[in-house]
Amino acid sequence: MEEWYHYVLLIVVGFVVGFINTVAGGGSLISLPVLIFLGLPPSVANGTNRVAVAIQNTMATAGFKSKGVSTYPFSIYLGVSALFGAILGAYIAVDIKGETFNRILAIVMIVVVLIIVFKPKIKLEELQERVVGKHLWIGVLAFFFFGIYGGFINAGLGFIIMLFLHYVNQMTLVRANATKVMVVLIYTLAALAVFVLNDKVYWSVGLVLAIGNGSGAWIASRFSVKKGDGFIKTFLVIMVVAMAIKLWFFN
Repeated sequence: MEEWYHYVLLIVVGFVVGFINTVAGGGSLISLPVLIFLGLPPSVANGTNRVAVAIQNTMATAGFKSKGVSTYPFSIYLGVSALFGAILGAYIAVDIKGETFNRILAIVMIVVVLIIVFKPKIKLEELQERVVGKHLWIGVLAFFFFGIYGGFINAGLGFIIMLFLHYVNQMTLVRANATKVMVVLIYTLAALAVFVLNDKVYWSVGLVLAIGNGSGAWIASRFSVKKGDGFIKTFLVIMVVAMAIKLWFFN
């Protein structure tokens, strides 16, 4: 990290990743390899990336709120549950080969695409949010386990969160997005604390990356509200397919 253009690269990559993560997910599959390419050890790259993700989701949450989209307090309940899972996930050492893990995740991503494409359509006017009672508790339980994965590596989790909120809690994709960024912000702060305590964060790199992530997230959050569910669904399908191809063929 001695060349000036490395920092320019980080801002550009961060902007793209922030936009992708806010509208869909999977952006960390871009930023993590870039950080490793620039010389950071994988564990430090993972921790450093959390700095940018935290800023990204702070900006995304502010962007959605500026457009009048908020799911408080539902998002807080899910976020707190995910926070405890993320603390556990950040400490977990998974004994599995990277290639095997990537291919399993690729299969999961293909299943996500099939759900998006072939799941019976829910008309927006027929959606009735289910965010209290048993559906709240189902969400709290599910997000604890989402948090474990989020604390471990996080890449690709945004897809699963959005589908869960859309089909289980019957949120529009725009409101699911707003919920996702708040939840990810909360559990990322917990995971980041673990990485900081273990000296796995390169702050100068993380903060430069965060400039890009935050800018991309602000624009994406406001843009997705304007474009609506159709844009988000199309973007989701494209990104999930791209992610699955990368995981399967380009480990």
